[in-house]
Amino acid sequence: MSIDEQVNRPDFWSDPLKAQDLLRERARLGDPLQGYERLRARIDEAIEMIDLARDESDESILPEIEAEVGKLSHDIDGYEMGRLLSDPGDVSNAIMHINPGAGGVDAKDWASMLVRMYLRFFERRGLVGRLVEYQEEQEGGIGSATIVVEGDHPFGLLKVESGVHRLVRISPFDAAKRRHTAFAAVFVIPEIADEVAVEIGEEDLRIDVFRSGGHGGQHVNKTESAVRITHLPTKIVVVCQNERSQHKNKALAMKILRSRIHEHERLKREEEFESTYGSTKKKIEWGSQIRSYVLAPYQLVKDVRSGHETGNVQAVLDGDIDAFVKAGLIWYTSRDA
Repeated sequence: MSIDEQVNRPDFWSDPLKAQDLLRERARLGDPLQGYERLRARIDEAIEMIDLARDESDESILPEIEAEVGKLSHDIDGYEMGRLLSDPGDVSNAIMHINPGAGGVDAKDWASMLVRMYLRFFERRGLVGRLVEYQEEQEGGIGSATIVVEGDHPFGLLKVESGVHRLVRISPFDAAKRRHTAFAAVFVIPEIADEVAVEIGEEDLRIDVFRSGGHGGQHVNKTESAVRITHLPTKIVVVCQNERSQHKNKALAMKILRSRIHEHERLKREEEFESTYGSTKKKIEWGSQIRSYVLAPYQLVKDVRSGHETGNVQAVLDGDIDAFVKAGLIWYTSRDA
């Protein structure tokens, strides 16, 4: 039943909380054509103001025109993003997993740099990223990290970040200061709702409790409450260590495990598992990357799929990846066209 059909039911207000949620959802979805027509009308008005200023040689209204053009640019970008984030699953929370690939300690360090980049991106976008797992390595970098992302369309924004990310730089771990290439993989899946049925038998689980290792800093809780759950049939492993109690870590780990099993089965049913994730998981190395970050001998970040690139590498590593995400979404929505 559509939202409009539910709103028009005689008993619509019998559940006020549900009714308010539906009204908010209808307002959020709106009518794309109406949104387009409102923007078109504002553009026409701005053009008329520009023509008037030119015809009458009146520069006094230029500040007003500049302000309106700035607002229009912002609103058009928001409209475009809204159209790109129209899949029903885009509103879901996202579960992001990052782990190093080929490149030794440089790859582990690169994986930690990606964690920092994404956490800063979440701050810029007003998203909330909860780092629930952060396995530091003794020689430097991380062995893996898991982030649960909440807010406005988290999965929709991050689904195009799944894949292998390649870094080229002068290695800080090489005494000879040679250039090294390192790889890290990013996997993003939607967090499924509690009411979605996922069959998990107790006999299929191995649950281990341990103390978080490594220095950890602000990232991890140091008490002996970290939980590792292994789903034996699929070999999926989930670690949660950042909550304050073993009970909370176990509950969160089970939630993530349910989402990962659900995604695994969905892709398997659609015969997409191997093509979507299989090759990336097997070879996190040369030739499989979706984006390259080059710090030496020149400065460039380039997305292989969309072709978008920038020379401002430091800004990207500081979380300014909005343009890459938008270009990725445009590529994603047009790839089957």
